[in-house]
Amino acid sequence: MMSKRPSAHTGEDMIETNAVYVIVAREFKKFIREKIRLISAIARPLAWLFLVGGGMSRIVPSYNGVSYMQFIFPGVLGMTILFSSIFSSISIIWDKEFGFMKEILVAPISRFSVVIGKAVSGMVLSTFQVVIILAFFPFLGLKIGVMEFAGIIFVSAILAFAISSLGIVLASFYDSYESFSVIINFIVMPMFFLSGAMYPVRLMPSALKIFTMVNPLTYGIDALKHLTFHSETGPMGADFPLYVDIAVIIAASVVLIIIGGKAFERKS
Repeated sequence: MMSKRPSAHTGEDMIETNAVYVIVAREFKKFIREKIRLISAIARPLAWLFLVGGGMSRIVPSYNGVSYMQFIFPGVLGMTILFSSIFSSISIIWDKEFGFMKEILVAPISRFSVVIGKAVSGMVLSTFQVVIILAFFPFLGLKIGVMEFAGIIFVSAILAFAISSLGIVLASFYDSYESFSVIINFIVMPMFFLSGAMYPVRLMPSALKIFTMVNPLTYGIDALKHLTFHSETGPMGADFPLYVDIAVIIAASVVLIIIGGKAFERKS
């Protein structure tokens, strides 16, 4: 009786999978060792939530029992994802400067495996931080069930993957930390303020809504509003149907991963 030998295709898949795992494990270990990075990543959203949200709650009246601090909670989760995911791509710049990226690119793995590994690492780190921030929801008087909690984690993960992919696309065009930081500063804050995190999208001027509609963070925060407030579209709730939010995030992830893979192939 002849035994079946593993095909070459299966062996290549194992190599690609191991490459993704190694990249993710490396980034996660670096994050865990840098305690100050974790502290700063958690301190920023909490400051916005309790300082900005708490102050504005005294000015902005509640609507249907939803205070302003509760309203911006999904936006704060989105902020955590945005900063953590897009800045995780900074590791690409460091790897380029210290020659580690060149070693990765000459390895017998596809460029898409490198891009996916970096995107998954950003997703894992961001989702880990979201879970920590999400644990504060009882202090805000919010009631989030188990299914909604799981849904928020899922949405956070796919949104983090999309934002990480965007950061990878941008990082592929830069070779120095200074130049990359400049362009990121012109992208991160506009993405945040034009996402519906601080105020409903429907209240924005028509000229700004154009930029809001092409912002993947908009749909991620909108999906988080669905799951946090258990409501359909409304003045203090979501602006789009949940299925639209999920579809746009997934589509953005696919497009950005493809662009990132092509960009790395062009650089190799």
